[in-house]
Amino acid sequence: MRTLLVGLDAACGPILDPLLEEGALPNLEEVFEDGATGPLRSQIPPWTASAWPSLYTGKNPGKHGVFDFLAFDGYDWDVVNGSDVKARTMWDYLDENGLSSVVVNAPVTHPPRDIDGAVIPGYLAPDEPDCHPEGILDDVRDAVGEYRVYAERETDDRVDDEAKFDEYLALTHLRGEAFRYLADRFDPDFGFVQFQKTDAVFHDFPGDSEKVRAVYEAVDEELGETLSACDPDVVVVASDHGIGEYDGYEVQVNEFLRREGLLDTATDGRGVPSWFQVKDEQLVGGDADADTDADDGPTAVERLAAFAAKGGLTYQRGKAVLERLGLAEFVGKHVPIGAVFAASESVSFESSRAYLRSGSELGVRLNVEGRDPSGVVPASKYESARDDVISVLESLTDPEGRPVFDEVVPRETHIYGPYADEAVDVLCVPRDFENSLSVHVGDTFDSPEPWNHKPDGVVAVAGEDVDADADLSGAHLFDIAPTVLSTFGVAPDEEMDGETLAVVDAVEPISYPEFEVADRVQTDDGEVEERLADLGYLE
Repeated sequence: MRTLLVGLDAACGPILDPLLEEGALPNLEEVFEDGATGPLRSQIPPWTASAWPSLYTGKNPGKHGVFDFLAFDGYDWDVVNGSDVKARTMWDYLDENGLSSVVVNAPVTHPPRDIDGAVIPGYLAPDEPDCHPEGILDDVRDAVGEYRVYAERETDDRVDDEAKFDEYLALTHLRGEAFRYLADRFDPDFGFVQFQKTDAVFHDFPGDSEKVRAVYEAVDEELGETLSACDPDVVVVASDHGIGEYDGYEVQVNEFLRREGLLDTATDGRGVPSWFQVKDEQLVGGDADADTDADDGPTAVERLAAFAAKGGLTYQRGKAVLERLGLAEFVGKHVPIGAVFAASESVSFESSRAYLRSGSELGVRLNVEGRDPSGVVPASKYESARDDVISVLESLTDPEGRPVFDEVVPRETHIYGPYADEAVDVLCVPRDFENSLSVHVGDTFDSPEPWNHKPDGVVAVAGEDVDADADLSGAHLFDIAPTVLSTFGVAPDEEMDGETLAVVDAVEPISYPEFEVADRVQTDDGEVEERLADLGYLE
């Protein structure tokens, strides 16, 4: 193997440095000490589903087309998948240059494209993913055991926290074992294995340093086994973003837009994506009774909830009361989804001028005539409408009087390219990434998730012909793809937004033929959507 790329989701200095100093991660420590290391600046937005495609294409989201966990077609949405990545990956470039690859657990790679080698998709793939070549997943399972994309869900009553965490460790080891099996079988020039639980552990077990340590020790063990088995000439360790504690607020941007007359709401069960849209159609955790038969029209509970909503008792207001009474979980499991929809006040895409459609997009979308299905902002007024949104949001302060955002800017400040028009129109960068964004309406500020993403990840490059003294202080997420290609003497793409890091000899970029974009494939997988809800990416 010429080059091995090890992806550590959310890895960063504040998490890794104490573990390295304690000697808990000897194999990672050897890579870091033998090579050049530094922080790796992520993109805006620094979230998994968009950032990994940016890392493995070398392009900003406006050039590859994935901006968030969700893909929007007008006002309709679906979970993103590999068909949304409308640009070559680093293994596509290598394949076109006669080189083979094995890729295991890379996010947003389902369904996989054909290459010389093997691909086992990762995060956002279904539990039974299509793999390349066909039938290879069965072979992997025969070789290493019951390989799975996901751990059993915490919301499953059969799985307690400790059992779920044991699954975390088991899955981490399966990633390494599957990769080594495929590397031995296909003898690839390039290998890429990604570990996702280094991120998920902070969402599911916030503040539990022992579990964080255990996950990283499992990753380190798999790295050691992989280095021994594959003996790569060059090792690249990289993350898509960092992670840290959030001491600010969850900012309900849509409420501020509503108060300025820029956003309308409705209680028709449509609008911005919500956890309630991926619940079971009847009840969670019980059988539907006769009064909840969808074929009979609105139930009595639904009619009552709709009436209450007209009087201002929306779900958002009621949820706070239920939480104070300790009943929120019970209602979430036993109230018919139609009743929740009827009482949920949400954004009306069709009649709003501007709205936040997903918190992890970090921005506001305008509803523009001729571009959006029911656009209300005339195209001739686009710039002035965008200025209005920027004016509202850049002046926001939190309850302590601190600015909510470091930047409120036109999207082209960070996102540009042929697919940029599918993104938000205004990007909102939280102050020091201490605040998060919420799609809810009602209150203005709430408590954020205790741990979430930060913009600085980490990179390390070690091995043959690597300059271990190179300065990586300015390394960016977009630089990883051209750097990996240069280790093979393969020219990066002129359209890439990154450059080859100074650790290896750079190859002059060239122009590649236009990438042939295939038809989009629907994700249509309720389990994937529910897992996003579990991690807080659907509210």
